[in-house]
Amino acid sequence: MAFDLDMIKKVYDRYGTRVAAARKATGKHLTLTEKILYAHLSEGDARQAFGRGVDYVDFAPDRVAMQDATAQMALLQFMQAGRPQVAVPSTVHCDHLIQAKIGANEDLSTAKDINKEVYDFLASVSDKYGIGFWKPGAGIIHQVVLENYAFPGGMMIGTDSHTPNAGGLGMIAIGVGGADACDVMAGLPWELKFPKLIGVKLTGKLSGWTSAKDVILKVAGILTVKGGTGAIVEYFGEGAQSLSATGKGTICNMGAEIGATTSVFGYDEKAATYLKGTKRAEIAGLADAIKEHLTGDPQVYANPEQYFDQVIEINLTELEPHVNGPFTPDLAWPISKFATAVKENNWPVKLEVGLIGSCTNSSYEDITRSASIAKQAIDKHLKTKAEFTITPGSELVRYTVERDGYLGTFESMGGVVLANACGPCIGQWARHTDDPTRKNSIITSFNRNFAKRQDGNPNTHAFVASPEIVTAFAIAGDLTFNPLTDTLTNEHGQQVKLDEPLGIEMPVKGYAVEDAGYQAPAEDGSQVEVKVDPKSSRLQLLEPFTAWEGTDITGLKLLIKAKGKCTTDHISMAGPWLKFRGHLDNISNNMLIGAINYFNGTADSVKNELTGQYGPVPATQRDYKAHSIGTIVVGDENYGEGSSREHAAMEPRHLGVRAILVKSFARIHETNLKKQGMLAITFADSNDYEKIQEDDTIDITGLTHFMPGKPLMVMLHHKDGSLDSFPVNHTYNAQQIEWFKAGGALNIIRRQMVN
Repeated sequence: MAFDLDMIKKVYDRYGTRVAAARKATGKHLTLTEKILYAHLSEGDARQAFGRGVDYVDFAPDRVAMQDATAQMALLQFMQAGRPQVAVPSTVHCDHLIQAKIGANEDLSTAKDINKEVYDFLASVSDKYGIGFWKPGAGIIHQVVLENYAFPGGMMIGTDSHTPNAGGLGMIAIGVGGADACDVMAGLPWELKFPKLIGVKLTGKLSGWTSAKDVILKVAGILTVKGGTGAIVEYFGEGAQSLSATGKGTICNMGAEIGATTSVFGYDEKAATYLKGTKRAEIAGLADAIKEHLTGDPQVYANPEQYFDQVIEINLTELEPHVNGPFTPDLAWPISKFATAVKENNWPVKLEVGLIGSCTNSSYEDITRSASIAKQAIDKHLKTKAEFTITPGSELVRYTVERDGYLGTFESMGGVVLANACGPCIGQWARHTDDPTRKNSIITSFNRNFAKRQDGNPNTHAFVASPEIVTAFAIAGDLTFNPLTDTLTNEHGQQVKLDEPLGIEMPVKGYAVEDAGYQAPAEDGSQVEVKVDPKSSRLQLLEPFTAWEGTDITGLKLLIKAKGKCTTDHISMAGPWLKFRGHLDNISNNMLIGAINYFNGTADSVKNELTGQYGPVPATQRDYKAHSIGTIVVGDENYGEGSSREHAAMEPRHLGVRAILVKSFARIHETNLKKQGMLAITFADSNDYEKIQEDDTIDITGLTHFMPGKPLMVMLHHKDGSLDSFPVNHTYNAQQIEWFKAGGALNIIRRQMVN
């Protein structure tokens, strides 16, 4: 079944005209990225060329996708916008609130019970406003989108940082905060700074133990966690065309780990095969008719250095399997060097758990390649040394791999099949351990491995690899094992070697499913009532944020000067806190509790200038708010990297933080702060970070003449009476300055809808 076919036809009908206009406006050949972006300008046909990394541009995305944890806040905001129905096709996917504990059936049943209030809210608000609803157990948002909604040449935004997964089918798919989703669902243009372009040329062909996952693990090692910031990564070359559509999805998914705006592959035979295999042959036919517009111009790929800001070339034939980590997804190790790295760094050699699946690697191909290794463990009498879990990405995949016997293979080698949900990947994991603080190692086929990400233990060394490498390591239970070269001792005392994995790209019998888990919205939602209990601890209707008072901001106290990596997990933790994603006040009790205080090297311990005592960050901030004292948060490089969760921006806004001053921001988080009316500023000289002292009183001046490109000034009043001042930069354009003045973008939307 092809969803939204009429919409896709309209997009394709205008493609030729839009691309021709873009060629005329730019006066050059076009990359695929440029074709899709210029084809989705909200103004229609391009009339000018846009400067990469310079110009803010208004776009008209084709659709919106939301997962349940972020959808709550996005839809609570949309309810204030005054529209009777969403303006573009939109969906909600219930995948984040299911905790992995026992196994698929038990965990799903428990989740439906404890999250009933939230699921009922999401189902009813979807029903009312014309939003497609995917029930708990249906699958992980990105896999379900790839199977049902992604289409070549389309443009989508999603309230999850791994929305770029849809780039595997040639779609520009970008992770955003809920306020951005609210804009698009309300029919307003969506703003993005026109991205820079990174081209990755793939030559050769994968073989043996190497998989598509290893491409992005290699790229992450090259670009690091911030090397893709402000850029779209476009993959091309003969090697790109040899990869499966789901393999390409894996690569695009993990592009979030290099800070990229999104990643994309061109339309080709592999994409067509996947569309046909997922019952969307009609879309493949439509794409075939305009396929010259769904890939970059030949001249671009012949001379990529002339068209991309940066070009990377990777020979797939020579590429080794990689293992990345620990604690960051860009610490890349070829498998031939990994054992040495483990020993030299004194990382725990014993592997305790191997986990495969998640939105990154849960395709039919992934499962079959892993199962071929699991089958060898059974046939060669190898006892699996580590715990092993399998997370199917969707009910479609789960049902199909169960039918074809692969889940049975995993269970026979000791694996536990979890629910079709995010689970351990996002910290929704009740890990079986006798010591939750012990130094230990795990390995996953997920996308992120920040400290405490999976199990809350800062001493868990999490590594990332392909599902087949993870499976081999789980069997060995030893991180110094190299499945390409080493042997294992089986139960009969024999030395045996694992053969190369074998996978099947598409199921020979086709995909099958009894109940995919989709619920269509009511044809007329005007009579549907969305209920939110005023006494609820999990859902809370929003109150508008207050507008800027029209003056400089003075007399601020320092809430925290965060040291080192400060991701959205540090600012607003997931795991058990997910249950409060629809209740802004309650979830604000996790604000910045993971950030390390520069002055004492401790998390969740800051000085309260009113009492002189140290205490938790949220409680300290609530005390300042009760006394009408504004505060500032100071941070390091790439502040807010990781998840798209806008709670990391809304919580400080709600509790009275007035400004965030950092060395640099991650893209989504900076946008989220702006949307909520927060002042997001950066040091003009990063060395000024060192000038900020614990007892400072801080002024921010220049706001009465706030304008694009004009720095503001920060004045530090030190406790000893001395002063320091320095300029700070910002990236606000004229529209974003209006968001700040109005107290948030939603206040402007509401005003426009009323008028």
